[in-house]
Amino acid sequence: MKPFRKATPRLNPAAARRQGDTTKLAMVLLGREAAIAFMNDDNAALGGRPIDLVIESDKGRALVESELSKSSSGNAESGFEKH
Repeated sequence: MKPFRKATPRLNPAAARRQGDTTKLAMVLLGREAAIAFMNDDNAALGGRPIDLVIESDKGRALVESELSKSSSGNAESGFEKH
């Protein structure tokens, strides 16, 4: 009998690379906990969850990395600061 495995689609290599690289950048700039929250929570400025935007396209990655830059500089709009 095969072990139960959730049927989730795999990311294509480009999407997986964007996700990994941007998540690493977020962790460096914001710290682990804030990066996880930033990437997974809805972001009004971006119009969605950063992780979804990054996976979707290079344009999404650029938008998220721009917002990360603002966040890491302590921009009050972002609500995230490195701890």
